[in-house]
Amino acid sequence: MRFKSLIVIMAVAVLSVVSFAQAGSHDVAEEVIKLTKAQWADAIKQDTKAASKILADDYTEFNRDSATRLDGKEIAMRLGASVGSSTSLVAAEMANPKVQVYGEVAILTYNFTGSTKDENGKVEPLTSKSTRVFTKQDGKWMLVHANFAPVE
Repeated sequence: MRFKSLIVIMAVAVLSVVSFAQAGSHDVAEEVIKLTKAQWADAIKQDTKAASKILADDYTEFNRDSATRLDGKEIAMRLGASVGSSTSLVAAEMANPKVQVYGEVAILTYNFTGSTKDENGKVEPLTSKSTRVFTKQDGKWMLVHANFAPVE
């Protein structure tokens, strides 16, 4: 009888830990998606400083406009890396988001669809298969890497 009680107690403890971890992962997922959408809103307002506040200093990025990886927050800000320097983001939507949480690391993958406007006012669709990697730094989720692969 004591053995059965011990098994029941252990099962309840394991289920409690799993439920807590899943709830925590859900909260992290909501937070990194919210951070990403806030960054898009800042980009639409062309507020580069606000859009870059979630970038870690050692941020890296692959995107459709650069042949090589961009290294560092400063270069990403200067080039307007994810959109391009001669265009502005005018719409942004996230489809199929998935967040995988591994302790202090969260990986967000999604399909991006949006629009850009060039200096002549021409609006073009913009789509990509996107990955963003966040780490917890000083109590805040910071974006350390992104990959924006074109949909071809």
